[in-house]
Amino acid sequence: MNGKKLTKGHDKMIAAVCSGIAEYFDIDVTLVRVGYALLTAFFAGIPGIIAYIILAAVMPDPLDY
Repeated sequence: MNGKKLTKGHDKMIAAVCSGIAEYFDIDVTLVRVGYALLTAFFAGIPGIIAYIILAAVMPDPLDY
């Protein structure tokens, strides 16, 4: 195990979910945000928004782990 934990990120725009995912996978946060927005707009719609809200509720803050 690599010891990394998925937490909210430090680069907060709305709830820091996308930046937390970007930090976990070590990729640019802009790519994650654009990708999530495109996937939600073209495929998921309301379920994508609900998934973001759920992730914002369950992902711990960076200092909580």
